[in-house]
Amino acid sequence: MLWLRLVEGLGKVTIIVSAIVTENLGKTYRSSVWKSTVRSLDGLSLTVGENEVFGFLGRNGAGKTTTIKILCGLIRPTDGMARIHGEPVRKRAARQSIGYLPENPYFYEYLTPRETLDFYGRLHGLSRNERAAEWEKLSDLLDLRDIASQRVRGFSKGMRQRLGFAVALVGNPAVLILDEPMSGLDPLGRRAIRELILKMRDEKKTIFFSSHVLGDVEQVCDRVGILVKGKLMSQGRIAELLTEKIRLVEVIASGIDDGVVQELRAASEAYRASEAGHHFTVTDLASANASIKEIHAAGGTLVDFVPVKESLEDFFVRIQEGHS
Repeated sequence: MLWLRLVEGLGKVTIIVSAIVTENLGKTYRSSVWKSTVRSLDGLSLTVGENEVFGFLGRNGAGKTTTIKILCGLIRPTDGMARIHGEPVRKRAARQSIGYLPENPYFYEYLTPRETLDFYGRLHGLSRNERAAEWEKLSDLLDLRDIASQRVRGFSKGMRQRLGFAVALVGNPAVLILDEPMSGLDPLGRRAIRELILKMRDEKKTIFFSSHVLGDVEQVCDRVGILVKGKLMSQGRIAELLTEKIRLVEVIASGIDDGVVQELRAASEAYRASEAGHHFTVTDLASANASIKEIHAAGGTLVDFVPVKESLEDFFVRIQEGHS
């Protein structure tokens, strides 16, 4: 069953096949001790298209993990609905199309990666030959062969993430739901996960993931949504959300004496020196042009001129501050 969305524009109607849809999704937790309630999710409505990488962003406690658990059928919403490929998330057909990587994946510590993937292959109902084929494919993809016979109990965070990603891919699911897949990883580990997410998109999978690592999100996501206190405050393509206004301009110069450096520093917001030269940061293009004229007049060399526009992190902070 397909869930379709009609979009009108320029006299045409476009049919978009949606992998994930939520409508007015809400979740309220009740405390049996204090007899109070906490509204973790409030009226969440979003659509994630097929073959799309969607970044789900928010501060701790914003409702990201609650949303993910609802989509995976692990908890029930208090109100609203959620569907995967048109099927309610509580139905087996919806769950069968999902691969899930929790923030802190749990494994049987005495098993090896090969035994772990075989175990999950059995849960998927795969035959012995199919499980062997899964190991061959996933061990190459996640670089597990060198640790194939090691017990999971001695694994580092990065090794556990690789194994968790492999488990999420068992059975070739069409939708991947990842909760903080880059959390706690070093730069090389984050790069490996980024590349894997893009590879999965190239294989026509839908990837929905939460993350605090906004620089990585900006590199891999087609669209993002931002939660604030359980409410979706913004969603869309990153290029459409970020303002095109130039926030700062960095002017890099070399070949100028200390007197000119001091004059330019006095007119700058920030200054630093590097092997490339002197870095002056100013607030607008007019100030940047004035600095460049002074550099040339002093016989210096303009090494670089870098306008700085709003980043996803800047936008995220702006949304949080606007609804604090």
